[in-house]
Amino acid sequence: MFDAFTKVVSQADARGEMLSTSQIDALSQMVANGNKRLDSVNRITSNGSSIVANAARSLFAEQPQLIQPGGNAYTSRRMAACLRDMEIILRYVTYAIFAGDPSVLDDRCLNGLRETYQALGTPGSSVAAGVQKMKEAALAIVMDPSGITQGDCNALQSEIASYFDRAAAAVG
Repeated sequence: MFDAFTKVVSQADARGEMLSTSQIDALSQMVANGNKRLDSVNRITSNGSSIVANAARSLFAEQPQLIQPGGNAYTSRRMAACLRDMEIILRYVTYAIFAGDPSVLDDRCLNGLRETYQALGTPGSSVAAGVQKMKEAALAIVMDPSGITQGDCNALQSEIASYFDRAAAAVG
């Protein structure tokens, strides 16, 4: 797992090159937007339980077969496992946002997750839909302009969305 800085430096070192101007500029931009990144992580983290609960509630309203007898989230034990998995995915997305790099999300959360769900008979498309619902909720919270560092957040918003999209694609 690398953060954005370590990744750029290790790649340049492997090639035996100095950092390029564009790499330095990209890292400088990341530093300049550091408070927005931290604000985003704090907002998602402090609202994590409601993001997961509301996403699950919305998913089960759209796909009620999941919570009916025989469904993958039927019984409180299976429901708890579903919510736990959604929370784990959200947690690793916040790690990726903080690091500015998806490798922690890939290495510690997503690698092998699709195969695990297939082995359990869990519909990956439903998990992916739940991740997309978490994405919508998290972005709404992050992009609320009150009480957050001012400035253009479009690049950060796009980056955050890409981590959720990456997670949805990995399980779907």
